[in-house]
Amino acid sequence: MDRKTISGCLIAAALLLSSCSRSKPIVVGSKNFTEQVVLGEVIAQHLEHRLKDPIHRSLDLSGTLLAHQALMSGRIDLYPEYTGTAFTNVLKQQSVSDPAVVLERVRNEYATLRLDWLDPLGFNNSFAIAIRGQDARERHLETLSQAAADPQGFVLGAGYEFLERPDGFAALGAGYNIKWIAAQKSMDLGLLYPALLQKKVSMIAGSVTDGMLSKLDVKVLQDDKAVFPPYQASIVVRTSSEALHPGLKRALQELSGKISPQEMRKMNYAVDAEHKQPSRVASEFLKAKGL
Repeated sequence: MDRKTISGCLIAAALLLSSCSRSKPIVVGSKNFTEQVVLGEVIAQHLEHRLKDPIHRSLDLSGTLLAHQALMSGRIDLYPEYTGTAFTNVLKQQSVSDPAVVLERVRNEYATLRLDWLDPLGFNNSFAIAIRGQDARERHLETLSQAAADPQGFVLGAGYEFLERPDGFAALGAGYNIKWIAAQKSMDLGLLYPALLQKKVSMIAGSVTDGMLSKLDVKVLQDDKAVFPPYQASIVVRTSSEALHPGLKRALQELSGKISPQEMRKMNYAVDAEHKQPSRVASEFLKAKGL
């Protein structure tokens, strides 16, 4: 084989490898609750609109640590995460109340893991410790400190992660000496509000973007001691994935600042209460935003 033929073969092989790498699917992940699945769909559909690469979904990946492990191992290329969750549960840092400080530290620490923490999507999804509205009015409760001073006590319903995470039940207990009149009840997040209204529990640990909060007679008690860190929703993506797909980061950045707390709450409500498919809710949102 002469030099010209060898050179031609090498060029053809390089082009073939380049073509294969460009066609490698981008895998969008999410955790296993309504908001995460909706955000996963928003991201996946937006990338389908912007990029030629195939987009695969790996949604409903259980909890935080499993999603993070999937990202680190390369099983997924990106997923939506919250600053406070990453700060306290992945990086094992003590809670900080300043959103800018938490964002900067998370971004810097994730960079050492070769992960790119993009600018926030536009909303903060902190824990919402809530009770029935009637109970709040009758017991004159506005804050968690007032709830801690109430001798009547409470029965708490919460998701498994809240009960296990250092920034969840442990933080609540460290900041507020609430009287518990029964053991905490672990349940699926979708069952929290029915359990509260049916008086199976008298307090729940929800999220401030829960769709039900704007529709039900429920009172979110103010975290007046700021024991919970800020939870700005963002997209975290592997830097190697950004290098492999040059348009990926630019497309993802188009979503930064685009989702208000009210819009996220509305999308969650559409899935949880109106029983719309997350894919449809995401599509309607992107269309309304001109994306």
